Amino acid sequence: MNLKIGTIIKQLRQQNNVTQEQLATALYVSPQAISRWESEICYPDIEFLPALADFFSVSTDELLGYKLSERAETLENIKK
Repeated sequence: MNLKIGTIIKQLRQQNNVTQEQLATALYVSPQAISRWESEICYPDIEFLPALADFFSVSTDELLGYKLSERAETLENIKK
């Protein structure tokens, strides 16, 4: 699995018209940390995942790019 959390954070941030600075303030991190996450230079610490998901009103699964509907479809295909 190729983790694309940085891309997802950036998409959610832009969809919600939030700046990197605003997100950084909400999470008590630097704007540079947000930039590094979005550039996929590094990943946010696991302790930030619930706060990020809550901030954007998504599940941690969605934040990590995991879609339950795709999993159900994959399982159905395997059963066939």
